[in-house]
Amino acid sequence: MKSIHCAAVDLGATSGRIIVGTWRQDQLRLDEVHRFPNQFRPLGSHHYWEITALWAEICTGLQEAKRRFPALAAVGVDSWGVDHVLVDAAGRPVFPVHAYRDDRTQPGMKRLAAHGLARIYAATGIPNIFYNTSLQLEETISRFPAIRQMAKRCLFLPDYFNYLLSGRMENELSIASTSQLLGLGAAGFSPVALRRFGIPASWFSPPIKAGTRLGRVQNLPALRDVQVVAVPGHDTACAYDAMPAAPAGGDLFISSGTWSLVGFESETPVLGPAALAARISNERLGDGRYRPLTNIAGLWLLEQVLKDFGVQPANDRTWTALIKGAERAPRSAVLLDVADPAFVNPRSMRAAIDAYLRRHHGRPPAGLGGYLRLVCDSLGHGHAAALRRFERLSGLAFKRILITGGGAKNRLLCQATADAAGRPVVVCGQEGAATGNLASQLIALGKVKDLSTFRGLLGRRQPSIVYHPRPSSLSSHNAGTAPCSFSSSARTMPAATESR
Repeated sequence: MKSIHCAAVDLGATSGRIIVGTWRQDQLRLDEVHRFPNQFRPLGSHHYWEITALWAEICTGLQEAKRRFPALAAVGVDSWGVDHVLVDAAGRPVFPVHAYRDDRTQPGMKRLAAHGLARIYAATGIPNIFYNTSLQLEETISRFPAIRQMAKRCLFLPDYFNYLLSGRMENELSIASTSQLLGLGAAGFSPVALRRFGIPASWFSPPIKAGTRLGRVQNLPALRDVQVVAVPGHDTACAYDAMPAAPAGGDLFISSGTWSLVGFESETPVLGPAALAARISNERLGDGRYRPLTNIAGLWLLEQVLKDFGVQPANDRTWTALIKGAERAPRSAVLLDVADPAFVNPRSMRAAIDAYLRRHHGRPPAGLGGYLRLVCDSLGHGHAAALRRFERLSGLAFKRILITGGGAKNRLLCQATADAAGRPVVVCGQEGAATGNLASQLIALGKVKDLSTFRGLLGRRQPSIVYHPRPSSLSSHNAGTAPCSFSSSARTMPAATESR
């Protein structure tokens, strides 16, 4: 059987990667051909993405992919959600690309909380969260009214890079659903939401589903025979597709990266006052189904703590030593509420954690291992709280937790999640978003029948690591459980080597 090669452009908030998937005899092999760091940067009092640098890295990676795999057939792009590029009719950016952690949306978030939130939630299924595209665009338009005439389209990041690759401006469904502007059902963008935030409807086109072919690559001569496929633009939707979920249901999904996105697949959204109070986001899968989830501050906490200690692990051996040290550290009597806004973007994560612990009558850890243990235990508790919240709101009972992303390589985090939730945690592929990205391309090219077939083949071929809950649990710890809410891959941790 002839091999088929596809390139996944997988952009995370802290790193990006181009991974080539080779499909042969119902098996998928991954080859990372390019990886690069990513971060937003301050300019004055605001924070921005370096969009031109991202595009340059994408071009470098795709050219290397084509060099190593001359028969490369397709490319697809996924990224974190909500952030976007405003362009004119010729596709030229007309406004800087703000990063979602910028705090410019705080006044608008407070106004929405005071008036009209229930109506917006009923229309879009998305709660009031500081990074929502709706709030970002509302602030942009209010501060710069002329942008209404200058901008002709709003393209989410994967949409924009798809445009640069193919020449077509389209809005893909899963990434559009992160915005708080997409309507429920098949209605497209919500007139109610667009009016509320003062956003021109002409900035968007009816969203397309994942798997749509956008045409051949333009402007990169070496790739002119490569097909551009609109994969699920949101990396979490891709990560979900990569998980070998049980056909009968009963699985809770965790995409663990800079954020932990905890949720499940559903034919219908989870709505109502209780869901709004719990800040459940009803985002979409690439095929149009719903992905009710809650966002918990994830490995961002760990990354920032390491930065405060001046530690930059360079390989698996270093990570293994850090985790072993954390496992020897004592548990904290007080866990962190990982949804606390104090942890969103502090100048010093260590200082923010210390202040939180003191406010809750706890003591800061003695060293780095103690902080890592505290973060992992707190995230495990947050994952368990999200599971119980979803069971209460949906009436479902979850039998397993499937985890992918950087956190899937962190045995301390996986075990803490199993202990706190009282459910086995099954580790799925480490490059979950890239794998789901590739699945969409293979289906679009007719090489795999459908997602169910892909998952079945993947599950049979992919060895699993399972962490079983231990008798002692973290449920007795004192920690908050209110959900926060976003997505992207973080620096990965060393893989566990034993079944639990």
